[in-house]
Amino acid sequence: MESQLHGLTATEAAKRLEKDGPNEVPEPEFNFWKAFLSKLWNLSAWILEAALLLELILGKGIQAGFVLLMLLFAAYNGATQKKKSRRVLNDISHELTPTVAVERDGKWIKLNSKQLVVGDLINLKRGDVLAADVILKSGKITCDESSITGESAPVNKQINDTAYAGTTVVDGTGLAVVSATGSNSRSGKTINLINQSAAPGHLQQLLTKIIFYLCMLSLSLTIIIIIAAFARGEGLDGVIQMLPFLAMMFIASIPVAMPSTFAISNSFEAKRLSKEGVLTSDLTGIQDAANLNLILLDKTGTITENKTAVSSLTNLSSLTDSEVLQLAEAATDKRNTSIIDEAIIDYLKKKGLASLTPDKFTPFTSNTGYSEALVNGKNLKLGSFKQLSLIDTQANNQIKDIDFTAGRSVALLVDDKLAAVFILQDKVRDDSKAALAELKKRGIRPIMLTGDNQRTAAAVAKQVSLTGNVISIHDFNEQTDLESLAGIADVLPEDKLKMVKFFQEKGYIVGMTGDGVNDAPALKQAEVGIAVANAADVAKRSGKMVLLDDGLMPIVKILDAGHRVYQRMTTWSLTKLSRTAELTMILTFGYLLFGYLPMALNAMVIYTIMNNMVTMMIGTDNTHITYKPENWNIDRMAKVSMSLASGWTIIGCLFVWFMNNKLGFSQGQVGTMVYVYCVLSAMLIVLITRTKTYFWQSYPSRLVGTVQIIDVALTFALALLGIAMTQISLVNLGLVIVVSLVSAVIIDLIYQPVMKDR
Repeated sequence: MESQLHGLTATEAAKRLEKDGPNEVPEPEFNFWKAFLSKLWNLSAWILEAALLLELILGKGIQAGFVLLMLLFAAYNGATQKKKSRRVLNDISHELTPTVAVERDGKWIKLNSKQLVVGDLINLKRGDVLAADVILKSGKITCDESSITGESAPVNKQINDTAYAGTTVVDGTGLAVVSATGSNSRSGKTINLINQSAAPGHLQQLLTKIIFYLCMLSLSLTIIIIIAAFARGEGLDGVIQMLPFLAMMFIASIPVAMPSTFAISNSFEAKRLSKEGVLTSDLTGIQDAANLNLILLDKTGTITENKTAVSSLTNLSSLTDSEVLQLAEAATDKRNTSIIDEAIIDYLKKKGLASLTPDKFTPFTSNTGYSEALVNGKNLKLGSFKQLSLIDTQANNQIKDIDFTAGRSVALLVDDKLAAVFILQDKVRDDSKAALAELKKRGIRPIMLTGDNQRTAAAVAKQVSLTGNVISIHDFNEQTDLESLAGIADVLPEDKLKMVKFFQEKGYIVGMTGDGVNDAPALKQAEVGIAVANAADVAKRSGKMVLLDDGLMPIVKILDAGHRVYQRMTTWSLTKLSRTAELTMILTFGYLLFGYLPMALNAMVIYTIMNNMVTMMIGTDNTHITYKPENWNIDRMAKVSMSLASGWTIIGCLFVWFMNNKLGFSQGQVGTMVYVYCVLSAMLIVLITRTKTYFWQSYPSRLVGTVQIIDVALTFALALLGIAMTQISLVNLGLVIVVSLVSAVIIDLIYQPVMKDR
């Protein structure tokens, strides 16, 4: 049956490709205005819109205009950054397009799934994600069709049944002919491995809590101001007059720049990683990489080269070694070669022997544990000795002199009698020892997982300096000393999910590498699931990261990216907490101590807009890489932020007292100078929180520095020209600058040790 199946010629395939187009459905074009309008319908926008209505009701036209400008800016900028992020992810997704085994011109080749055309003959195996609708022509497969039907139960496919694009082959093998591609397939789309609607990571969830705390602070101070107003006899009219100011206190707490900062930083790192051989399929993986403190590593293809070679052949039959090797090679899968198939095929070529063509061939499946072929009347079975020994019950009596711990074993049965045992070994990668040392240097515990036996696993661990115990999965339990664990042997693919969950329950942030179908649940469960270069399509779709190169070094690059994002978001969080607390406290204490809010309403709106411009650019800031897993400590962060805010507030209130009682400035002049003071303090807080050294010893990125200079220059111009606020003199401006710089130096000298330890 299979010998009668043939694929297309390259010429015919090219004609069909030109006629029908690539096997893909272009993603709907990004609708900027739809994204823009969506940004006007969320909690942050509702607060701004309520403030806008309040300003209009109170007849504050100019202030209403500023609030409207802020609202439109947030929506426009959010839509713009979403567009940029989508462009980056789309570029990456094209590199994740699966390949398919296709017969063209009588030869089996690996082809990009976009090049499939109707009539192509393709080979299907366990782990493949179908990129087109196909009709099964030989073999038997089981498909997971939940992606198109919603039903979780696998569906068996017999000859002449149709399997659909977007479904996953979970068992079996077979040949199939493509029946529909692109828009004509049932799902109407090819596989897109980028999960653009993933749940938020740990970082984003914690930042949301920070915003909640800011709102609670603003609410508490607002209540204090209202109570004080009634206590002073200002009555309801006085409170109504202060409503625009109180609304601005809440507006200042709104994280207008947070979505943009996230988008900029994550997209920047995803693009950077793609150039370094790592594709990102879920941006939360980058964020969580900074917190990673344990990683479960597959031995094969990660610690060892993804190249297995035959190290020894033990002939247990009456045939010559050459004859045994030829028969074993005939039982390998030539369409979709595994690393074991490739090792035996290469060994045959190295010996200069001719390849035999089987009369019939059945590929390896996990259910049987072997592949099967018929050659010159001989029945051949190639696979696991354990499985094959169940067929030849005398096999165990013939293997006493074979050291199965020397590597991976593959047995050959000829007419159901043990004929030979091959020992295959994986070569340890040249960079594995250095990469593992780097992981340990960063405070990450690497644990090797392998299906090999304990002695083989221990030998590999020793080669790469993985110190500690290597135990069998059968000896692993709740009492296992995790601190001294270096590796786990005899691991089955289904054990990996249990391992990930076990370590997560122990409080670890877990990374996981994998390549097979059964690795997919573990990759999806891990905070940082990493599909290695040769992974099955379904594994790539499940992982948050996909490596393009073999080995461990790309994982270090993922960690670096995670730390950069973490540092930028930490700076954003500390800056947001500090400057918001400072503004609200200066306004509150100013009112309680001096009887008026010491900042013009227009100035408050401008201050909020300008600060969001700077904090948004933090996503591009220069950072430093730390060598330990990060840990979000909200209490400590709040303590540091409130300490900084308190320092600026105390100096600010003393400055207001001095201007009121010693210099005799008007309320308008005081309001403008407080505005300049708050802007300068906000810029300086960014510089202080972004580094563990003194702020004058570290420089921000060019973009952050440029936006800061523009903000400061605009602030000075508005104050000197009296635009939207009371005009002040150049001397008064100089006084504010001196006070702000001296305050920054004093505060940084006091709090720099605290910042260094965070």
